[in-house]
Amino acid sequence: MISLRAFMASAQGPAPETAPPLFPGGGLVSYSSVITTRGAPPGIVAGIPVTSRPTLSHEADLNFTWGFRRDFDLAILVPIVTNHFDVPGVAGAGGTGLGDAVLLIKYRFYRRDSSRGTTQASFTLGPKLSTGRTDVTGPGAQLLPATLQPGSGSTDLFLGANWTYTGLFHVKRLVADEDFHALVRSEGTQATRLGNDFTSRFWLSYRPYEAKDGSREWFIGPVLTWTQAMDDRAAGAIETGSGGGALLAGITTYLGVRPGMHLWFGMDWDAAHSSGARFAPLRRRISVGITQQFRMHIFIKEKG
Repeated sequence: MISLRAFMASAQGPAPETAPPLFPGGGLVSYSSVITTRGAPPGIVAGIPVTSRPTLSHEADLNFTWGFRRDFDLAILVPIVTNHFDVPGVAGAGGTGLGDAVLLIKYRFYRRDSSRGTTQASFTLGPKLSTGRTDVTGPGAQLLPATLQPGSGSTDLFLGANWTYTGLFHVKRLVADEDFHALVRSEGTQATRLGNDFTSRFWLSYRPYEAKDGSREWFIGPVLTWTQAMDDRAAGAIETGSGGGALLAGITTYLGVRPGMHLWFGMDWDAAHSSGARFAPLRRRISVGITQQFRMHIFIKEKG
């Protein structure tokens, strides 16, 4: 199934393994909640810089995925975003609104089964649409910078590649999972072009429990995430130092509570980051969610 993460936060998605697609004729709905805290860039003495990121944000993602044929997924992600910007000496600001919706298609181009396990690879692409709110105001009814708006006002391109390797080191329940994705941006609200984003996320998970009938299971393991954000552009000028890189370390766990239903929890911390003059590094991220899979009988042809 498609691993739809909150794209600004790059948090855990609805699937323990990211490369496999949803089964043909299958449906999936999920809800995830991602809370992210960031450090403020140095040197703020008055006002809100045009490249400011939220010091605290919450993204609630609603996801629907349809396995419309073998090896293919179609998914829609609709986020609701709450941003807050609060640093000493500057009046706090923020707001809530609909974020930019994402429409994605996923294709699994490789699968190989062996006595060790299964290796799978897939790629994903699609547009991020300009559906989000861009009119949130701050102190004095001034329009907040584009970086603090729930939406971007731009139509962007999402590209992703996923790889899942089960039976790592010939341990049946040990799984290596890699998710690489990029968001290529165009100019949006307030003549601002946010920097392109690149993320690589590696999860090494072990399944210490699995019911004999497959109805319940438990995954847990460490996560390493690398992110790279390019510099923003405002009114055609490059905002040097607004982008940067970061390495996050964390842990994620999934619990299958009944057939087709998973609960998940993940937490990541800042392990290292670059020191751009306007770069706001991520400090901590917490994600929780629930997924339910089902069979969409209306799309299944009866055999006769």
